[in-house]
Amino acid sequence: MFNADQYTTLSAEEEVRVSRAMRRAEASAREAICDISGVDDILQQRRRRSQKTRAILVERLIDAVEQCEQREDLTVEQRACVGRARQHLDEAEGLRWRLALSAKHIPRLEAARLSNPLMGREDLVQYGYLGLLDAAVRFDPDRGIRFTSYARWWVRAQMTRSIEHGGRSVRLPGGAVEQIRRLRSITAELESDGVAVTDQILAEESGLSTRRVRFLLSRGDVISMDDSHDEGLSLRERIPDSQPHGAADDQLATTELLGRLSHAFDDILDDREKYILRHHYGLDGLEPRSMTSIGKSLDLSRERIRQLEVRAFENLRNAI
Repeated sequence: MFNADQYTTLSAEEEVRVSRAMRRAEASAREAICDISGVDDILQQRRRRSQKTRAILVERLIDAVEQCEQREDLTVEQRACVGRARQHLDEAEGLRWRLALSAKHIPRLEAARLSNPLMGREDLVQYGYLGLLDAAVRFDPDRGIRFTSYARWWVRAQMTRSIEHGGRSVRLPGGAVEQIRRLRSITAELESDGVAVTDQILAEESGLSTRRVRFLLSRGDVISMDDSHDEGLSLRERIPDSQPHGAADDQLATTELLGRLSHAFDDILDDREKYILRHHYGLDGLEPRSMTSIGKSLDLSRERIRQLEVRAFENLRNAI
């Protein structure tokens, strides 16, 4: 079982030493497999603007090692190199957790400020730990700032995102959440300049349609069943009733949706992604298991299991 209490606070010098040791271990893992064919294709892929440089490099290094471990065309010497790379990655991950959990007090402090009826303190703390791990991957020990100072922003960002997505009675898509933030920012700027804010002005400033602006501005923490939506219909009016004449249509729609889900699950996900979802969520009658337990079964880290789970859900969303 995960126990954050086993990690102690680091001094500024220790933070730098641990972070540099983590980077050396990652560099050693990269060097161990750099001469294997196909590895450069994984490590040198062109990055999208949305991908953070250091984080994506670490993720691709992990992918490269895992793909090498599954290959059957490697020589004995190359397999030995892959084994050394795995040892260096495990060392780097241990150091990453050591650095991240040295600031374990930050999630609890931030959770005390941000907790709300729909998102409890302990849930926020867990999201805060994810923020610490993100910060540990990106932390640059040569910038002259403490890791605790750097990590606080990542913890708060992870918690805020979790509240936006999970702390609502009805969840909004990530794109809608970002648009709402943008509209609030524009509104604050206009009001500070003494400009009377209207839907039309907001639409012009944000580049959204007036109807979209009205819809987004009507979203609070809870969506009313009687609020008007597109075409002037309320959510209550848009939800089909349960009268007998509609039962066959509902059943048909449900069957179609389940068929599409089954197709996506079997044909879109690879064996490892299917294994993770089945065992983590107890599908097909299985007993739900923790990510740590699944990671031990697959000889992967808990963080890597989490990344694969996120990727599996993205693949399912795109397929459906």
